[in-house]
Order: sequence, then C-alpha cells, then structure tokens
Amino acid sequence: MKRKIIQIDEEKCNGCGLCIPNCQEGAIQIIDDKARLISDLFCDGLGACIGHCPEGAIEIIEREAEPYNEWKVMEILAAKGRNTILAHLEHLRDHNEQEFLNEAIQYIKENNIDMSPKNNENQEMAAAAVTGHAVAGKESEPVACGCPGSRTMDFRIDEEQVKAAGTDVPVTVDTPSELKQWPIQLHLLSPQASYFRNADVVLAADCAAFSMGNFHAKYLKGKSLAIACPKLDSNKESYVQKLTSMIADAKINSLTVIMMEVSCCGGLLQMAKTAREQAQRNVPIKMTVLSVQGELLEEEWA
Repeated sequence: MKRKIIQIDEEKCNGCGLCIPNCQEGAIQIIDDKARLISDLFCDGLGACIGHCPEGAIEIIEREAEPYNEWKVMEILAAKGRNTILAHLEHLRDHNEQEFLNEAIQYIKENNIDMSPKNNENQEMAAAAVTGHAVAGKESEPVACGCPGSRTMDFRIDEEQVKAAGTDVPVTVDTPSELKQWPIQLHLLSPQASYFRNADVVLAADCAAFSMGNFHAKYLKGKSLAIACPKLDSNKESYVQKLTSMIADAKINSLTVIMMEVSCCGGLLQMAKTAREQAQRNVPIKMTVLSVQGELLEEEWA
C-alpha cells in the first residue's frame, strides 16, 4: 500500500512562508526560518502547498505506508531541535490527539531531551514536556494552524458524565446530533485519527443525510463518519488510500457504505471494496442504498 506525502528540501527553502496558508491541516510551519512538516499524521498528500513555493523546495513523494508511529516521528523531529518538537506537541494538542501527545512526551522523558520552558514560547506545553503531564486540547481556543474547518475535533461523549447526569444523551438541542468527530469530509480527515481506531465507520454519500430525516439516529449513533461524492470529488485515488489505511492501520471494526439510488453513487462501494482488497484485511462492509426521499431500498453485506 502506497501513500503520498510532501517532502521539503531545507537546502532550497528560504523560509518565505508562502506554503503555510495552503496547508489546510496546518501540517507545515516555519520553524527556525525553514518550512518543516511537523505532522506526518495530518499531511493529506494533496500538494496544495507545492504551487506556492517559489524555490521549488516542496515535492510529493510516494512511499510504502506504515501505521502511524509517534515514536518514529519523534526520532525524526528531535533532530530538528526543540522549536520543531514544541510545534509538533502543540499541533497534536490542537487536534486533540491526546494518545499521541502522551507518547511524544514519554519519548522526551526517556531520551532526556531538555524542554525546560524558555521565554517567548508556549510555557504550558514546554512545562508539560518536562513534567510528563500532557495538557488537554481546548475547544474554546482559536485554531493556531490551517483552516478552522479542518481542525480535528472529537465529540464522543464521556460515559461517566452521562451516567452522572442521569440521562442517556445530554440533550442540548431539540434533536441531539450523533456526530462524534470533525472533520468528516474524506479529503480532510486523517484515517489514523483516534476516533477511527477500532471503530465502526460510516462512509456516506454527501446527499444521504439530507435525504433521510433520521439518518443520525439510524446510522450514525456510536459510529465515526466520512463523507464523499464519487461523481463530483477529485483525486478519488486518495480516497481509496485513506480507506485502506482505516482498514489496515486503524483496524476499523466495520464499514457501512450509505449510497443514494442514483447510479453514480455506486463508485462509493467500489472504492470501499478496492480499499479492503489493498488492505488485505477482511473487514465487513455493509451496503445501504437510499431513495432520493430517504427510504431504505436495499441493505446487504458486500
């Protein structure tokens, strides 16, 4: 299984920063006057940054995809210095990847990397790296990187808080949403984000939730979500790659593909089957077909 990812030539990079606004995931930052990829996990490989580099310092490479390994990432980033490490820790915190953040801090401790807080830097994060106590993501803070619409957010309910409240669902609106994460568009999400690991996943056509009035209650409750349009979306090869990573690396439990009755929607199921073949892991796939008025027309295991 191959994966596309950007590679930055630091010899050519002049630190102009023109690539930064075009990395919607905030995976590139200027550190010590050089553009650096601080998050392998959130690089989508689309290459939007390439056309904005006047020095030709960025290229897309294709390599064998391996499950994301925070320890290996830290080995690479540690060689680039404390500023790069801090940027990586902050990025994990901002995307609510608490498990990886804890692993990164453990790496710092075990390798005796000096992260003592200094002036003009994130004192809280540096202190966390020293003490070994990771700070939790703060939903109320402004996004420090990339597009706010692509920031990873985990909405899963704390079951203990629900029990303490004495209700099954904390009702905050007339009809509670069952959405447990953000983003949901397949191009924007990371297939190895924490909410996909060992999860039941719904891959839905963009129109599905609009046609079915009880989509959330019937199909989304307790599941993670990805949406796509096999007719209008570009670079569908990356869709297959991401689905393959969900199956092979995140080890999802099941994949429910929800399509509309229109013929072009069939491409969604084909992408899922292709990903399963490439992942060489027989994850169960359920095919669900809805009418344009949201009626269930067909449902079977593929």
